[in-house]
Amino acid sequence: MIIKDILNSTWHRPWPLSEGSWRFYQEWNRAIFLHWMVDIEELRKLVPDSLEIDVHEGKAWVSLVAFSMENIRPKNLPAVPGISFFDEINIRTYVKYGTKAGVYFLSIEAGNPVSTKISKVVSGLPYRYSKMSREEGLFRSSNAKYNDAFNIRFSSGSNVSAKSPLDLWLTERYALYQEKSNGLSQFEIHHVEWPVANIDIKELNIDYPRFSSLLSGDPEMQHYSKGVQVLAWSKQVDMVIR
Repeated sequence: MIIKDILNSTWHRPWPLSEGSWRFYQEWNRAIFLHWMVDIEELRKLVPDSLEIDVHEGKAWVSLVAFSMENIRPKNLPAVPGISFFDEINIRTYVKYGTKAGVYFLSIEAGNPVSTKISKVVSGLPYRYSKMSREEGLFRSSNAKYNDAFNIRFSSGSNVSAKSPLDLWLTERYALYQEKSNGLSQFEIHHVEWPVANIDIKELNIDYPRFSSLLSGDPEMQHYSKGVQVLAWSKQVDMVIR
């Protein structure tokens, strides 16, 4: 899909596109979504007070999303081999700031050490490096410093033709929030609606000691997607929280 078509596809968005021109292009491909319903009081300990925890039918959720970041580049510049392609895992929850619902990252990892450093500097998001590998139907990650480990073996199934309200609530998010020393940063993104498919999990091992109370047992929901092309705007001026 060409950029013009992505920008013209806005019917699914909860608010208009951000003002100004987008700054970065990236692809989030072959994405695995695992979702857990969690105790809101436990989650509140990990989310800045300035962010409201978003809920669906009164329930809070946390998701682990594992995917391949590909062709990331600034506008009008080409992707760079060895930097613009890497695997990523983020653990996220769902929040609101004012009227805009988005996501807040509890953890964000990249499988390329050089890309990790660049992404952290450019985006301001708390990227850290973890060893990752993936092949057809398999994704592995480990981080000795944090004793984190993720291992999934799976196969993707049929496309979901009629998404539930919860499917949409968990996947269609167009703002990212990150805590700063004196407030929040907000990032806005745009893509077409996620195409999602069913996923058959054959083996799943997750060990994130810091989030053991959240990523507990089998996920209540799961999705697979071939991916989306994403346009990202520059970070908004930090919102100072007093």
